[in-house]
Amino acid sequence: MDARNQESRSPASDGQIVDRIFAAVMERRLQPGAKLPENVLCDTFGVSRSQIRRVFVVLAERGIVALHPNRGAFIASPTPDEARDVFEARRKIERSVVAEAARRITAKQIEELRNYIAGGAAAAAVENRQEAVRLSGEFHVKLAKIAGNPVLARFVEELVARTSLIIAMFGSRQSFSCSEQEHNALLKALEDHDEARATALMDHHLEHIERELVVLDAETEPADIRKILAL
Repeated sequence: MDARNQESRSPASDGQIVDRIFAAVMERRLQPGAKLPENVLCDTFGVSRSQIRRVFVVLAERGIVALHPNRGAFIASPTPDEARDVFEARRKIERSVVAEAARRITAKQIEELRNYIAGGAAAAAVENRQEAVRLSGEFHVKLAKIAGNPVLARFVEELVARTSLIIAMFGSRQSFSCSEQEHNALLKALEDHDEARATALMDHHLEHIERELVVLDAETEPADIRKILAL
């Protein structure tokens, strides 16, 4: 980063740092096990070590960061049991979310969701993994917001980020985003305001993602934290 830009940039807030790390995890730019050096984050965001440590606590409470005494902070590496728990939680929460969304959804919101699907498909077609993953996750987060419960929407956002870690660890190389066909079928049920069909399709969709997971002995490549999280 250019020194003049760094000097003129205001220090980031706790929320901004949390959001940026959160987004990097959800988009799978930060992989499970990646170390988060305090000094690099301080330099990247123009903040103190005490502020970075506060951020780590928030992310640890959300299951995104693991804190190890005398070793530091790392992006969490979910176990197979934790993966099953996350998908169970998603099914329970997103069934409720999609049923409520089917009752509330407007024509404008249908178009917004359709744009997420089309954008994700276009990104996948040119192998833009990062954009495809981002839009796939945003589809689920947008649905939760449409349902009108901010608390549930926050839970879904956190679970989507944790799912990204799980797929990074246990997913096949091909399964990096949700199925376009399944999202389209779900969107049609929402457009028809069919709660029962939308709920069943969401259940099937999440079960399909979980079934594709396999245990991998993948090695974590060193992460360029400055480049990934640069403002």
